[in-house]
Amino acid sequence: MTSAIGLHRVIEPAGVLPQAASRLDASPAVGRDEVRVAVERLNLDAASFRQLSEKHGGDGDAVRAEVLEIITSRGKMHNPVTGSGGMLIGTVQEVGPDSPLGLVPGDRVATLVSLTLTPLVVGDGLVGWDGLTEQVPCSGHAILFGRSVAAVLPADLDAALALAVLDVCGAPALTARVVAGYERPRVAVLGGAGKSGCLSLAAARRAGAALTVGVVPDEREAGLLRGSGLADRVVVADARDPVGLAAAVGEPVDVVVVCVDVPGCEHGAVLAAAAGGTVVFFSMATSFSAAALGAEGLAADVTMLIGNGYVPGHAGYALELVRTVPGVAGLFGRRLWPDRVPVGFGAPVGGCVVGSPAASD
Repeated sequence: MTSAIGLHRVIEPAGVLPQAASRLDASPAVGRDEVRVAVERLNLDAASFRQLSEKHGGDGDAVRAEVLEIITSRGKMHNPVTGSGGMLIGTVQEVGPDSPLGLVPGDRVATLVSLTLTPLVVGDGLVGWDGLTEQVPCSGHAILFGRSVAAVLPADLDAALALAVLDVCGAPALTARVVAGYERPRVAVLGGAGKSGCLSLAAARRAGAALTVGVVPDEREAGLLRGSGLADRVVVADARDPVGLAAAVGEPVDVVVVCVDVPGCEHGAVLAAAAGGTVVFFSMATSFSAAALGAEGLAADVTMLIGNGYVPGHAGYALELVRTVPGVAGLFGRRLWPDRVPVGFGAPVGGCVVGSPAASD
């Protein structure tokens, strides 16, 4: 008997949910409320990819071998060090008769649930991936449960762009919700030039922020973010240096959004927040015990939120931002196609980002 939350796919340990399992059953037979997807591409989350790349000194072959070993041994892509995975795109192959997801065979979809809980088999040995980028072309299959979330890929955007946006679509939606709860708040986004960071800056401004501050680690990223026009102020600071970060931000802000992919940024985020403010953690590199105990030790009256990646309507909201905010489109294009998209360039044209392969074809 199938379970809408995937309990029947857990091999070990018994009694836990799929995300906490050490191993899943990724067999292709579809239960009554399940969906099987032919996988086209994985998107490893930033914290996981950084950890693997640094562990292997940038050796793409070694990274590829470890990712393949994780998937093969665990039946899912679940980095045991970071505890994170990513998401995927593919084409629906088979739909169980009781599936509530509204998908039909042939739909090209992005899964909006983590690979850490998605049964996954890769059958090509990842031979098409060099191990040097977060996006992993591959072939295989994945299983979605009755309570999984998936979105049909938009026809007007390049698939690689849509995948990159949907991978972080929870960040701008929750940022907008938090910002809207204040009267013209000041907002700082740590990692403002990254995927979730630039979307969060755009969402904060659209939701009524009086000031947006983008924090980046170096002058290269500062130049990219300044060229995008998404932040009222751009500051360079190491988010792992609490005192230095707070000094760079200046007057404490009402909302701090953490979108960096390295550990150790918890205390700086708390110091940068004003009394009564909110810190939103989107990075899977976050230590939530460090955040809670650090705030206690600082006597900081701040609300701390864990961005869980799901807000109703989050996929459509993020895609609309990339369609309508040129600075967001430009930064995503720069990340995906660095040789094709100039800094600050990327206005949507005919539904595709200027400079992307789709726009150039």
